Amino acid sequence: MLEKAKRIAVDAVANSPQYMPGFGNDFETESLPGALPQGQNSPQKCNYGLYAEQLSGSPFTAPRGTNERSWLYRIRPSVRHTRRFSNARYPFWKSAPCLDDHSLPLGQLRWNPIPAPTEKLDFLAGIRTMTAAGDVMTQVGMAAHAYVFNEDMIDDYFFNADGELLVVPQLGAIRVFTEMGIIDVEPSEICLIPRGMMFKVSRLGDGPEWRGYICENYGAKFTLPDRGPIGANCLANPRDFKTPVASYEDKETPCRVHVKWCGKFYVTEIGHSPLDVVAWHGNYAPFKYDLRTFSPVGAILFDHPDPSIFTVLTAPTEESGTANVDFVIFPPRWLVAEHTFRPPWYHRNIMSEFMGLIHGQYDAKEQGFVPGGMSLHNMMLPHGPDSMGFEKASNVELKPVKLDHTMAFMFETRYPQQLTRYAAELETLQDNYLECWDGLERKFDGTPGIK
Repeated sequence: MLEKAKRIAVDAVANSPQYMPGFGNDFETESLPGALPQGQNSPQKCNYGLYAEQLSGSPFTAPRGTNERSWLYRIRPSVRHTRRFSNARYPFWKSAPCLDDHSLPLGQLRWNPIPAPTEKLDFLAGIRTMTAAGDVMTQVGMAAHAYVFNEDMIDDYFFNADGELLVVPQLGAIRVFTEMGIIDVEPSEICLIPRGMMFKVSRLGDGPEWRGYICENYGAKFTLPDRGPIGANCLANPRDFKTPVASYEDKETPCRVHVKWCGKFYVTEIGHSPLDVVAWHGNYAPFKYDLRTFSPVGAILFDHPDPSIFTVLTAPTEESGTANVDFVIFPPRWLVAEHTFRPPWYHRNIMSEFMGLIHGQYDAKEQGFVPGGMSLHNMMLPHGPDSMGFEKASNVELKPVKLDHTMAFMFETRYPQQLTRYAAELETLQDNYLECWDGLERKFDGTPGIK
């Protein structure tokens, strides 16, 4: 039976991953027939000699709508996946609060992509924190990271006790092998790895480097935003979220489990893979989502609506309508508004905005904001279209236009995003970013009418 189980596990890894649709569903899945108990969670003896274990993503007494847990049926209980811990170092991965780490003054900032690695780096070693907000110890706020790597995690595994990880590939597809199944993610897709879940990341396809972004959410978990008057449809529809079916790794070789806990890193050595969940059921699970399935809504007569209409996921706070962090995208869409300045307007905001560009061109910046790049507009700092974008949008013929071949996103939080030393001293920081607004000269002449 053991040899048959190993063969099935190898087949599952070799083939394309399979998924179950829906957001926040109560799923059930098994890699081997009969591995999932029926009618109860913790039988006296589980089939195949498995151990039953619960993974809780919320307090036991959380209301039904926010109560999250899954039952895992695994080869070993997870207490066997951690031995004596040793200190570990990932010096470029920082946690909030991250204060007084550099001397760069306050300002609107923009970067080109982070440099390609000159050495072998796996996914963990390739994470670079750009900003951090809130306090990881009190589970408030978030961190915005960029990553670049060129080596697979083979016998190394990781779990983050500080928050969930929203991974946004920009260059190169990746395979995320979690305790609860395998997720393949390509650029224009995202995946979410829940707090505390073990996983490893490997490369898919060819290329010199794999690059992207990560939002580390310390606060309440990401959920779908309320649609209000929009109603039951559009934006990110629940059926387009995909959760992996059970798939496990059965190997008896020296392995390492890395942990992030309260901003510090630790590592423990074990003699087997911790990704040994043969079956599971519940609603605390990883998922992927294809950003190209987002159904945008917008103005069909005049004016540009608030960017909140592009929210894919939101992590709420106790203050209604005020997010710990929102994940917002700017996808392809039609622009049809009449008598309207169509790009995002100039504004100052109580929220702090970290932006990235997956591909194409962002409509408010004619040049300088490149795929793989990043920008930061912190709370109450003014920003908006560059001078070229303003002139173009102010004078173009207002016929229906398809804004196509583009995908930008934003990690937006209620808390100020503090810059890390790495971000402040990064060689790709654009010293001339502020010059993009230099051409916005005085046009007022005291006379009525449009000039």
